[in-house]
Amino acid sequence: QMQLVESGGGLVQAGESLRLSCVASGNIFSLYLMGWYRQAPGKQREMVAHILRDGDTQYADSVKGRFTISRDNGKNTIYLQMTSLKPEDTAVYYCYVPTAPPSWGQGTQVTVSS
Repeated sequence: QMQLVESGGGLVQAGESLRLSCVASGNIFSLYLMGWYRQAPGKQREMVAHILRDGDTQYADSVKGRFTISRDNGKNTIYLQMTSLKPEDTAVYYCYVPTAPPSWGQGTQVTVSS
């Protein structure tokens, strides 16, 4: 299992931007996949974005064109650049690595006011 630490959340107004960071305790270079998930109050946790080892990315339809996931293997860090934020993006955002068992960070709160 891998330790993951997220940061960068906060309270912003609709239309503003935030960048989340996730630092891993180990080398991420060989990891097949890393991702960001989010969970809003009363809702199930959902996938936001994945980044694969070869750099390919996958996004939830609700964030396509607004969010960008990236990775810096030298810093063992992945990022989530969020632009044009909407109130419905309000959630706790979690970093994820599909180890066995799965590795999750502690989460970082993102709140978008209208």
